[in-house]
Amino acid sequence: MAVLKVTFTKTKRDKLAQVLWILNWVSVVTGMILLSIGFFLKVEIQRRQELMSNREVYSVPNMLIAVGHIACAINFLGGKICYDCVDTTKFLRWKLLMLPYIICTFFFTFCLLAGAFMCYAMRHELEESLSIGLQDAMRFYKDTDTPGRCFLKRTVDLLQIQFQCCGNDGFRDWFHIQWISNRYLDMSRGEVTDRLRSNVEGKYLSDEVPFSCCNPSSPRPCIQHQVTNNSAHYNYDYQVEELNLWPKGCRQALLEYYTHIMQSIGLTVLLIWLFELSVLTGVRYLQTSMENVLRQGDPDSKSDGWLLENSFAETARYNFNIIKNLGKCYQVDDDPNIDFQTPTQPGSDNVPPKPILFAT
Repeated sequence: MAVLKVTFTKTKRDKLAQVLWILNWVSVVTGMILLSIGFFLKVEIQRRQELMSNREVYSVPNMLIAVGHIACAINFLGGKICYDCVDTTKFLRWKLLMLPYIICTFFFTFCLLAGAFMCYAMRHELEESLSIGLQDAMRFYKDTDTPGRCFLKRTVDLLQIQFQCCGNDGFRDWFHIQWISNRYLDMSRGEVTDRLRSNVEGKYLSDEVPFSCCNPSSPRPCIQHQVTNNSAHYNYDYQVEELNLWPKGCRQALLEYYTHIMQSIGLTVLLIWLFELSVLTGVRYLQTSMENVLRQGDPDSKSDGWLLENSFAETARYNFNIIKNLGKCYQVDDDPNIDFQTPTQPGSDNVPPKPILFAT
């Protein structure tokens, strides 16, 4: 029994072909939108790639770019096919190509759905990448004279100012790394040498943060040195006056920024998937109805169209048997009833006999 069978008249078939022709051209535009979204996301990630630890975060934008190219090609071809389906004679040129086209389009729509889910599932690996990348960037903050790292101080400072954040998880992260270069430390001061000697790795650690952690909304001048020393500042309690510095960590701030982008992109891709699925459904109805017209031999007659000619179970069983039989074609049967015999060839004693295979 056919699944979702619909009867079409000649007028309805022509209107369906015309509507699908228009929708396929709209789908070409949606393919360009996917391309634009993929490039936009890739550029946004590349802008802060030095703050990320791995390249796996590029999997989503690369997939969107690839799917966008495929969408433009498939829907351009689909528009040409639907335009020719108005004429039965022109449809004959596409008859053998219709089913492979529908199968390819089905897998394309599946990739779209997978891309939408990948946008929502990217948060975990993005969080891990940002956590490690920010930690390394803070560690190399002081290396302004080292080639390849001299730009990290500016990058981190701009990041903290733009996203109103401080450190990886908070401003206290700066207390556990040496972010001041030795060239700017006065080694003649006993306080500096004592700090260097008290650390096992010989690092200068202090309760200080870069200027970019300062909150301009604070009612008092920024306190970035001796942040945890209440006695060093008048009328100051660092546990209460956290408004002085940005309380949010940059990992959380960047994660929220990229999550908002990914959710918007995921919703857009999901809507495009629903649109492509509706176009694919229409093309399937057009294909089956036109094939039934050819069987009837009358181009003006009514014809039935369906999604599946048989039920889901029967279709799955039929396709499984096809795949199973294809596998058997490349196997040698080890039947004990099959004998190898050498036929006699009279008059050709010098010719080596050729084995033949036959069943007894």
